[in-house]
Amino acid sequence: MNILANDGLSQNGIAVLKNAGFGVLTTNVAQEQLANYINTHKITALLVRSATQVKKDIIDQCPTLKLIGRGGVGLDNIDVAYAKEKGITVINTPTASSNAVAELAFAHLLGGARYLHDANRNMPLEGDSKFKAFKKGYANGSEVQGKTLGIIGFGKIGTATAKIAIAMGMKVLYHDNAVAKKTVELSFFDGQSVSFHIESSSKEEVLKNADFISLHIPTQKQYFIAKKDFEIMKDGVGLINTARGGVMDEVALVAALESGKVAFAGLDVFESEPTPEIRILMHPDISLSPHIGSSTVETQEKIGLELAEQIISILK
Repeated sequence: MNILANDGLSQNGIAVLKNAGFGVLTTNVAQEQLANYINTHKITALLVRSATQVKKDIIDQCPTLKLIGRGGVGLDNIDVAYAKEKGITVINTPTASSNAVAELAFAHLLGGARYLHDANRNMPLEGDSKFKAFKKGYANGSEVQGKTLGIIGFGKIGTATAKIAIAMGMKVLYHDNAVAKKTVELSFFDGQSVSFHIESSSKEEVLKNADFISLHIPTQKQYFIAKKDFEIMKDGVGLINTARGGVMDEVALVAALESGKVAFAGLDVFESEPTPEIRILMHPDISLSPHIGSSTVETQEKIGLELAEQIISILK
């Protein structure tokens, strides 16, 4: 049986699959050529990340497909219901990327709170001639200890983000209609652990009381953070989105930044991805990264092994 890892797969994952008797192809096939490639090479399992779309047209054109695997949490680029209707198994790796995304959210949060994103743009250009001016301009950053982090979406990634926040001395509020309460356990290097019991708050309560807000929700049919939601937030709030482009109104975000309602934003995902709007890319109060939330060496290894184990269990 042949497997196509169209958006890549770790070497350990490939090795495990080959040792189990699978043929593994890692050619990156363009979307418009994907169906033909799958049929030509009699692909049984298609593995993707967020780039490749596996919708009804691909499923209908590819009768050899028995399994579709997503390296990551979200499944919005796969027509899951239709695939299952056609007898195709759909899998993902919900635990592998949680820590990586949570750490990136905090990288944006901490950098924004201390203006590092802006300092790193300006220092190479004028640091030699404006050092004292920059030192004065960036001197009113904020510490996160003692502040409140509002988390929208409290699945595995939201929970991992809460762990970091608690460890840094922050108060955590979260909103998730599907998770009424949760026990968050922090484990330490010496084997000790501490548990915190947190209950969901209303969306309005989180937006109203949070000093920083981090989004961890799947693709929405409409903006979850719209213009009216910015009006509820504290003045000077920091806003982080490492979830999905389109869950937040970027036009309203820019307006909120310009008015001072939002002090800074950290974006790893964008409405018009993969061609973010120039106004977003050039804004001095936005920290930017190119959708790399789960893109760490450790996560790629976890994803590869987790996919391989599931494929072997299902297809063997």
